[in-house]
This record gives sequence, C-alpha cells and structure tokens, in this order.
Amino acid sequence: MSRRRRGLTRRRLLAIGAGAAAAAVIPGAGGSQELERHGISAFGDLKYPADFTHFAYVKPDAPKGGTFSQIGPNRAYNQSFLTFNSLNAFVLRGDAAQGMELTFAALMLRALDEPDAMYGLAARAVRISADGRTYRYLMRPEARFHDGTRLTALDAAFSLSTLKEKGHPIIRQLMRDVDGIEAVDEATLAVRFSEKRGREIPLFVASLPIFSRAYYANRNFEESTLEAPLGSGPYKVGRFEAGRYIEYDRVKDWWGTEVPAARGLYNFDAVRYEYYRDRDVAFEGFTARSYLFREEFTSRIWASRYDFPAIKDGRVKREVLPDQTPSGAQGWFLNTRRDKFKDPRVREAIGLAFDFEWTNKNVMYGSYDRTHSYFQNSDMMAMGKPSAEELALLEPFRGKVPEEVFGEPFLPPVSDGSGQDRRLLRRAAELLRAAGYDIRDGKRLNARGEGIVLEFLIEESSFQPHHMPYIKNLGTIGIEASLRIVDPVQYRARLDDYDFDATVQRFSFSTTPGESMRTYLSSQAAATKGTQNLSGVADPVVDALIENIVEAKTRPQLIVACRALDRVLRAGRYWVPHWYKGTHWIAYWDVFARPPAKPRYGRAIPETWWWDAAKAGTTG
Repeated sequence: MSRRRRGLTRRRLLAIGAGAAAAAVIPGAGGSQELERHGISAFGDLKYPADFTHFAYVKPDAPKGGTFSQIGPNRAYNQSFLTFNSLNAFVLRGDAAQGMELTFAALMLRALDEPDAMYGLAARAVRISADGRTYRYLMRPEARFHDGTRLTALDAAFSLSTLKEKGHPIIRQLMRDVDGIEAVDEATLAVRFSEKRGREIPLFVASLPIFSRAYYANRNFEESTLEAPLGSGPYKVGRFEAGRYIEYDRVKDWWGTEVPAARGLYNFDAVRYEYYRDRDVAFEGFTARSYLFREEFTSRIWASRYDFPAIKDGRVKREVLPDQTPSGAQGWFLNTRRDKFKDPRVREAIGLAFDFEWTNKNVMYGSYDRTHSYFQNSDMMAMGKPSAEELALLEPFRGKVPEEVFGEPFLPPVSDGSGQDRRLLRRAAELLRAAGYDIRDGKRLNARGEGIVLEFLIEESSFQPHHMPYIKNLGTIGIEASLRIVDPVQYRARLDDYDFDATVQRFSFSTTPGESMRTYLSSQAAATKGTQNLSGVADPVVDALIENIVEAKTRPQLIVACRALDRVLRAGRYWVPHWYKGTHWIAYWDVFARPPAKPRYGRAIPETWWWDAAKAGTTG
C-alpha cells in the first residue's frame, strides 16, 4: 500500500484491515488520518454496529448465581488436561490451571457468531492509521483491577511488552511482527506493527491478558507459582487444590458487566474445573454429580455408558451440538528431527500400518470419519486437482515438492477393515525397501545395520486400545514399536524439548488462520523450544506458503493459500491422520438454562449459560 497521503475512498477504508462499520475518520498524529472504530476483524467486516447493546446469541439479562463445574475441554500454552501446579498460564515453565484466562480482561472480546471479529472490552475503541500499521487503543476509564486500582494504558503496554519478551514461546513468536508498544498517556495505548504484518496479529494482540504493572513490580513474571495473580476479569481465583480442582469466583461488582461485548456473559457465581488422571474414573465422577457438565470425547463411553439412573429419569440430559469450526489436525505426529523419520517413504509406511476402518468399528463404535486434511471440516481443505489460483501459488515450487502436489491431494487409503490389510502392509514393506531398509536375519535394517524403533508417547491410558493393534501391524512390517505412558508433567516437558518419536495431539486452526500457522509449521518454530511444530516441519516451501496465508488480502485468497499449503503438507507425510466428527457430545445435570441457539463459531459454554434455580430444586 502506498504511504503517500491521499484521500480515503470507501474502497480504501474497507481495505485497511479492521472493521470499518460506523468508523469515524479523525486527524491522527502528525496530521495523518485515522479511523476510529468499536471493533476489528481480519477483512474489515463487522456484524454489530457501534451502538449495539449485546451479542445476538446471549440473554442480556440472564440471572446470576449458581455453580458450573466441568472437566476442561481445551488447553492453551502451558496448561494441562490432567493436572496443574501453577497459576501462571502464559509462560513456558510449569503446568498451569485451566481457566486462568477468566481472571484477566483483554483489550477486546471475540464475537462467536462471526469468523474472527472482536469488540471493545478494556478498550472502548481503537484508532487505526491510514497505513494499517499503528493501532491506538482508547482505554475505558471504568476498567479496574480486582483490588480497585485503575487499569490504564500503562498496564496494557507493560503486559504486551512483557509477553513479547518473556511470554510462552507461542506468544513470543506470534508477536514478532509487533514493532513498538507505547502508553501515550494513561488513556491511550499505541501498538505499532511491522509493514508486512499479517491480518491475524492485531486480533491476537487485542485478545492477550492485561496484567497489573504495580503487581509485577517486585515479582518475577516468568516463575511458576501458586500465588493467585492480581486480575481484572469477570472472575478471580477462589478455592483450589493443586492437581485436583480449581474454582473461580465471579467478581460481583465487575466493571465490565454492562460493556456491550460482555453483557449476558459470565453468569455463574462459581466456575470450577475438575482434574482426573483416568477417563473412566472421570465419568464415574460425573454420574455421582461430582461435577455438572461434561463434553464427551470417548466414543466407547458415549455409546455404552450413558444409561445410568439419572439419564433414565431425566435428571441428566445429553445432546449432540453441531460443530461448524475447522476440526483441524489430530493424529500421530512423527518427529522428523530424528534421522529415522526424515525419509517421507518411512513416514508413509508407518501410516499405512494403521487400520482406521478396523479401529473405528471395533474401538470407537463407528462414531468417526477419517481425517485427511490439516484443515478438515472447512472450506480451506484441498480437494480434487488444484485450481488455477492454487497452481499459481504452487508452480514456482515445481521440482522442490513431490509431483503429487499438482494432482489429487494425498488421502490415507481405505483398508479392508480386517485389522491387518495385507495389501497395505505389502505397500508399506515396499516403501521401506525403497528407503533402504531390507530384511536381514529376520530384522528390517538399513545399510548401517540400524533398524527402526518407534516409541509412542502419551499422557493418559485412554488411547492405549488405539495403539496396540497399530503396534502389532508395525511389527509385521519390521518396525519395533512400543507405547510409553508418562505422567502429565513429564509429558509436557518432553514435548517442549521434542524428546519423543511420535505423539498424539490435536491442533485446531482458527476460521481465519494467519500468523499462528508459523507456530505450528514454520522452520523457525521447528527450532524453537515449546512450539506447536511437533513434527519439526522445516521446509522453505512451507514457509513461503505460510507467508501467502499471512499476506492474503481477502477471504477467497486466504482459502486458496490454505488449500495450496494443505497439498504440500499432505504430500510430506508428517503425521498419521486420526479421525474427527463435526459435533459436540455434551451431557449435563439439568440445572442450567441457556439461549435458544449456540453461535456458529463456538460452544459458548459456560459463558452464555446460567443457573436455573427451579430446575435445580427439581433435580436435587
């Protein structure tokens, strides 16, 4: 974009990179023009006008009270599903408690009925420079920390600067295109982005927690600690027992209650997270009403164990909710940093030994479909032969990527469902021979006399039934495979250090991927401790295609770029794809009420639900 000063046409206003609805053109620093707006989005579209009063998917006057308890369904940064030993959730050290994000306010809050739009929370508005590089956030004067002190631009600037320098490696990498952070005064925060920053980074910055500068004046931000930090969000840390449970108490005089983006949200007086090391024990805890809400992730339990008395008499409800977000990539990720996995023929052979059809039928009650793509369940998934637009991105790399990239994308083959499809196992053996591994003295060895030893690393036993037939098939083709189950703390440490052969993970990309793709798949992430690039993908072609995603100016361009990248990744055989379903399986004790429809891009649980005293009285 030209940096010469010129008039701002309507077309130009819409192209700057954040929602232009109801935006005001005002004089900026040095005589330049800025757009002031109440929300931002990746491509400039906003559903809600500046005078909106609440999101459409909430009940704005929902009653407050009661308790919501669950096993947390997701984790971020250093959080663990199975335990916690720290309340610092934004650094690499320690295993943090789930839900800590509830205790902090951010500059803006996500609208879950739009792909990526955000609206003001701690910031009432943002002014964006004509070149799209400087965002000046105007802070709400009523924003407060839990001790009553004001939350100002000084705190926001301290928070962003600290996270950029000392935060979790994922945060630091995503903030690499932040060139400057400054509190102009107590009411104005200025964030300067690099010239070629992607569209996702302003959204990410606006979502980060705001810490108290005074609180951390004499504390080490990077330490693992069980001291509850001073927050500014709708909840604060309540009772907890490390590794077992943690409760968050609603701040009853929270300053953000009547902010339009937060109205109707955060209705429970207490939100509690329970921790179990075993899924079967966790299920028994739910049937005994040790916690009240459960999203089910184990098909065996969903298919066979929801017949306990409280289900039969209606005290517990179970439902299937649509999930219209990208399912992402779940599977066994192979660590290509290790020499034995550097050859894609070896990786493909390992994948051919997994019989999904047998596993789905016999272990998972036929509940799932096979995952093919890194962008499964979305329009960003590559299908068929490349379009002309995809070829335009891929042609410069012809000769640097497998030729299959220019044809149909790779699909895991469908087995005969026997559990040991001989056709696929013969193909796997052929690939291993082509990679230099022959059968000698009953073992498959390379020219140096080295075999292939593969250890699967997991942190919970529920995946054990999926591994054992797979390990048997790998033995059939001469790969010595085993399963190691370690405690959650050791598991997290080994993943951060990339000390594993293969492990199970699920990566869910956003509806508008951008800079975050670098943390999953870039060469820089492959060499950085603690990132999400578990496979160690370090390919200049992948790096270049990620930049096409980051620099896409329209959603159609983004879709094309993601499909092109998907083709290259699938041709690389970096993982053994698992399975997915486009639904949420939920069950809950019938003590809640909720709006009539969930938003398209999120569960919105527990944020939009509330306690129903009448139902609670009936169910006991």
